Order: sequence, then structure tokens, then C-alpha cells
Amino acid sequence: MRGLEGYCLGIESTADDFGVGIASFDGEILANVNDVYVPERGGIHPREASRHHTIVAGRVIAEALNRAGLKPREISVIAFSQGPGLGPCLRVGATAARALAAYLNKPLVGVNHCVAHIEIGKMVSGARDPVTLYVSGGNTIVAAFEARRYRVFGETLDIAVGNCLDVFAREAGLRPRADKPLGAIVEELASRGKSFIQLPYTVKGMDLSFSGLLTAAINLLREGKYPLEDICFSFQETAFSMLTEVTERALAHTEKPEVLLTGGVAANKRLQDMLRVMCEEHGARFCVVPKEYATDNGAMIAWTGVLCYKHGLTIPIERSHVKLKWRLDEVEVPWVEQ
Repeated sequence: MRGLEGYCLGIESTADDFGVGIASFDGEILANVNDVYVPERGGIHPREASRHHTIVAGRVIAEALNRAGLKPREISVIAFSQGPGLGPCLRVGATAARALAAYLNKPLVGVNHCVAHIEIGKMVSGARDPVTLYVSGGNTIVAAFEARRYRVFGETLDIAVGNCLDVFAREAGLRPRADKPLGAIVEELASRGKSFIQLPYTVKGMDLSFSGLLTAAINLLREGKYPLEDICFSFQETAFSMLTEVTERALAHTEKPEVLLTGGVAANKRLQDMLRVMCEEHGARFCVVPKEYATDNGAMIAWTGVLCYKHGLTIPIERSHVKLKWRLDEVEVPWVEQ
């Protein structure tokens, strides 16, 4: 491991966010700038999202450098989200990173998006060896470190819980805002729900399935028999109970001292409360990533880029192709000690 001083600029562009973060080699986040693509209707359209990223890339990079008080030449390493994610979106970030690395003659690092969510959560919360529940629009994973990798103990068999919430919200006629994603709107409505409605609860061993829950909740919406608040409440309680069960089983199996909640859905207070109670019952410390680092962001790519660079994990530009289905458990993480 190299003992170095410097700064890493990280670019995140796996889905609807184009983010740029700058982290120092000693773990200080100097900038974290984000611009979100909000579709006029429906979910994320990869080509439209990539066009958005192309348009805002230069401005977001410049703003991050300005906030950090750094000139481009003062950056030591360029990192980018190499996967997993949406191809057109990933390629915009990769192209910007390659251009910067080539122009500045700086080393390039390709970062696994899932690893980055875990590493930023650990860094800001102080977690050292947690069971991690990583929940977002594109991923639902329960993982823990073992033998140089984050091993997946459970995951979704169909759609991610964040996507499940988003599809339900759109079916309910809800509209996202740049400052309030659909999941936060569902959370707000759920907090006003009073009656629980039985919905499909599908846990298969250590894995989860949300498609049946989603279909049943949408059918309730169309029937029009129940208040939207009660459907949101029941939908959220069921999904989060499934997540808590699988996380609890992983915690009991691994006997880790902590649970880390990370990813965009980590901002949900109800999910935090359920996991906190579970951790108290097992004598484990509960850690949660702060809201500004929960959703996709450049800071997590920058910090993970630092970790990769310190262990010699750089890539030549000609081999820096994106990996749309790059699994968490395919990545070696030599910086983690056990």
C-alpha cells in the first residue's frame, strides 16, 4: 500500500445521476456535486439520461473543482463508475474520465458502483466490518466481507426494492422532484397510513422477490377501495420487513459486530427504525449512510478511487470499457483487513 498525499476526482453516471466528487487521500470529501435527470414521464430512459449527462458533465466537473478549491492539475487520480449500470449512462462518465486522465496525464481507476456505496458508508459512519444492506433503485443486496471480497448473502431475484417503490409510485400518479424522489414521497404518505393491508411477503431462503408485492399493491390502487396512505403504509411495511428478515439472518450467521444501511433507500426513516430495533436485539451497532451520500454520488466514487489507487488498482485507458453487469462479489477489495 502506497503512503501518498493527493486528491481523487470521481465521476458517477450509472443511472439518472451525474455526480462528481473530490476526495483527499486521507478521507476528506472536498466536493460532492450532483445533477439529476428527471424524466417527463415514466422511468429512466437510458438514452435521454445519457444526453442529460453529456450536457451537464462539463459544468458539474468545473463546479466540483471550484468547490474543492483545486485546479485540474492538482488532481492526482481520476476515477469513474465502471459498472454495474445503464450502458449509455456509464459510457458518458467513462468518456469524461478518460478525457480528463489523458489530458492531465493522470492515472485512471474504474470503480465498482456497489463497492463504492459500501465504502462511502463505512468511511462516514465509522463502520469497520459490517453486514451491509445495500438498497437502491437498481440493487438490493445483503453482503459481508470474507476472504478479500464482499460476499453476497442474499439479493433480489427480480426487481430491486428502490425500483419497486418507484414503479408503484408512478402507478399511483405521483411525480418525482429533483429534491424529493418518489421513494421519499411514498414514505411521507406511508407515515399517514392507519390500517395495514395484507400483501404478498416473499422471502426464499436468503433471497427476496418483490414482483408479487408490486403487482398486488398496484391491483389495490386500481380497485380504489383503500386510501392511498394505507396502501403506501402496507406496501412499505411488507417490503422493509422482508429486508430486515434477510439482514437479521445474515447477521446471526456471520456474527458481525455491525449492520450498515447504504444506497438510496437508506434515507428512509422507517427502514432505519426497523433495522435499528433488530440490531439492538442482537447487540450489534447500527450504522447508516448520511442522506447526502445515500443516493448515487461522485464522492463515493472518488473515495473508492483513492482506496483502489493506493493498492495499485489502476487501468490503462484502452482497457477501461464499462461493465454493465459487474457484480459486487466479483471485485477484490485488498484494502479491507479482517
